[in-house]
Amino acid sequence: MATQFQHRLVGTLVLVSLGVIFLPDVFDGEKAHYQENYEAIPLREDFDTELLTAPVEAPEDVEAFMPQEPVTVTINESTDSPQPESEPAAVAQVEASAPKAGYQDSAWIIRLGTFRNIENAKNLVSTLRGKGYPAQLMPRDVKQGELARVEVGPNVSKDKLEAMTADLESLTGLKGQLLRFNPLNP
Repeated sequence: MATQFQHRLVGTLVLVSLGVIFLPDVFDGEKAHYQENYEAIPLREDFDTELLTAPVEAPEDVEAFMPQEPVTVTINESTDSPQPESEPAAVAQVEASAPKAGYQDSAWIIRLGTFRNIENAKNLVSTLRGKGYPAQLMPRDVKQGELARVEVGPNVSKDKLEAMTADLESLTGLKGQLLRFNPLNP
C-alpha cells in the first residue's frame, strides 16, 4: 500500500508543479513588448571659435544715449524727492544722506523661551497662533537636539509688545524678554 500511496503522492506533486509553472503563461495571453525610440543627445555642439577671439566693438551711436547737459542730483533731509540743479559739471553727482538714526531699532520681538525639545516648542507656537499671536520658531530649519527659540513678533510698536507680555505670561507661564528684532539673526 505504501508504494501505491507514494505513486499517487508523486503524481499529484508533478501535476501541481506543472500547473503552477505553465498555467499562468496560458492564462496571461499574448504579451505586448514596447520598444522606445530615442536619439542620443550630442555631448557638445560644434561652434565657431572665431566668435571667441573676435573683438567686441562698441556701437557708433554711443553719444545718443548720453544726456544733453550734465546732471547734478542732491537729496535733502527735508524733502524726499531729488531736486535737479543746473550746474555745469562734468559728471553726475549724488549726495546721499546718512540713514535715520532709529532705523535699526525699528522693530521689536518678545522671546518667550529657548527649548531643546522641538515638539514642546512647536506645541507652544501652535497654541499662541491659535490665540492670535504672531508666534514663530527660530531658526526655522531647526533639527532635533538643537536649541529652538519661540518668539512673538516682530512689531514696530514697542508699547504694543510690552502690553502683550502680561497676557503671554498669564497664558503660557513664561516671562517674555523684549528684544530688538534683527532680520539677519538666524
